[in-house]
Amino acid sequence: MLKIKNLHVNYGGISAVKGISFDVPEKSIVTLIGANGAGKSTTLRSIVGLVKASEGEINFLGENIFGKETTDIVSRGITLVPEGRRIFGNLTVLENLKIGAYLQKEGIDENIRLVNDLFPILKNRSWQLAGTLSGGEQQMLAVGRALMSKPKLIMMDEPSLGLAPLIVNNIFAIIKEINKQGTTILLIEQNANKALKVADIGYVLETGNITMQGPGQELLNDQRIIEAYLGTSKGKK
Repeated sequence: MLKIKNLHVNYGGISAVKGISFDVPEKSIVTLIGANGAGKSTTLRSIVGLVKASEGEINFLGENIFGKETTDIVSRGITLVPEGRRIFGNLTVLENLKIGAYLQKEGIDENIRLVNDLFPILKNRSWQLAGTLSGGEQQMLAVGRALMSKPKLIMMDEPSLGLAPLIVNNIFAIIKEINKQGTTILLIEQNANKALKVADIGYVLETGNITMQGPGQELLNDQRIIEAYLGTSKGKK
């Protein structure tokens, strides 16, 4: 579905992404893991056009979308759930959801129903100001808002950041359910354990370069990943 080839992104004189290439097969979950500053968020933001890449190819469903405007990219079926949620706190839950459907000409009520089926708590809080929701509820709203455009590919930037462990489990269960319903997911996460458990394919990004790749379960059991990202050594609890 998505093919990234030789992608370079520069900030001033700093090379943030250094010629990476990776694929996201249709209906899969693909994760990029790595430390802060590795280039993960920059990669997602460049795919959706929020950051302009300096070189490379971004092919989505057989078309090169490199250099296209964000609105055009979203209309083709890609959405981003940004780091930090970025919901509109002074608007209601329902108003936030409708903003996610700004390119939709019809079917908005049906999309709201589908989001409410996935997140019943949002239905119960439709008229509540989004800024008064808990962190976990705000993350659900951010995901729901992205789903309002009926994306073929949804990209999620650190969806578990700052959330309690029980809420993190709920968020990852929702990620699996969204994928089960047919939506392709590109996920970046510092919680490498959770991300690799749900991912079909994983890539390790270090200082702008992909250094490892493979099936999620295979990387989860790789000693280098265990020591670098899972905070333990194999055989230890």
